[in-house]
Amino acid sequence: MATPVVVSDVSKSFTMHLRSGIRLPVVEGVSFAIRSGECAVLGGPSGAGKSSILKMLYGNYAVDAGQIIVDHHGQLIDLATASPRTVLSIRRDTIGYVSQFLRTVPRVSALDVVAEPAISLGEARDAARDRARALLDRLNLPEKLWSLPPATFSGGEQQRVNIARGFITPHPVLLLDEPTASLDARNREVVIELIAGKKRNGVALLGIFHDADVREAVADAIIDVTAFAPGKAAA
Repeated sequence: MATPVVVSDVSKSFTMHLRSGIRLPVVEGVSFAIRSGECAVLGGPSGAGKSSILKMLYGNYAVDAGQIIVDHHGQLIDLATASPRTVLSIRRDTIGYVSQFLRTVPRVSALDVVAEPAISLGEARDAARDRARALLDRLNLPEKLWSLPPATFSGGEQQRVNIARGFITPHPVLLLDEPTASLDARNREVVIELIAGKKRNGVALLGIFHDADVREAVADAIIDVTAFAPGKAAA
């Protein structure tokens, strides 16, 4: 499918239960499509709702209204109403996610943290570990760290493990939440190259990049999130 994700008229708010149930609207009327082989970037200031939109597309946040249609194994699924089991299936096979933070697993080596998603999709362990090595090497993580658990790594080292883990799988859709935030210039260039590779392979990407140089290098389209501010459409 040339457009594997279509977001239509989506709204999101939070209810502040510790403040007498006050409802805090975040975004409304969110509508856009993500095309295969392209990288769309969510633009707008902090607090505009960019991360909330990504989390709705990954099924972490519930949707108040609207649809998020995903092509999952040739079947069109509305993530807004999908069952938890279906959401997990979509995460496993269709939508990958690179967050700002690595959720470390105690006593598991960085190499195995990176290889695990590919192994879970059926790739042979040795082949997955070989590809994990190649990604960690490309991201300039010292080989002496590969056999160590990443819990004690620096923020930039953990983020490189996180990026390798997110890019090792063949998900047709990939969400990127500030993947270059903790990286130096050298490794930001590597991430730009990795994104270009995903685009050549027909992956549809949606990301948040506060680094203007990275955003300019990867973006095929900018989605202005301020256009979805509550009350904007009615104003």
